[in-house]
Amino acid sequence: MAVDSQKQLLGFGLLAVSSVVILAGGVTDVIPAMAGAPAALGLAAGALLVGTAEQGRPV
Repeated sequence: MAVDSQKQLLGFGLLAVSSVVILAGGVTDVIPAMAGAPAALGLAAGALLVGTAEQGRPV
């Protein structure tokens, strides 16, 4: 049970950080455009962790 909540928290963290990187890259020139690809992978990994955190059938 603790591992599931850790996976879920890590997934939400990845989603939040990756979203901020993508949005900040589009608004300002502080974050280079090359950071978009790792941020997109972070979104995918975060969604995977959140979707598979519970014991039921994975999404």
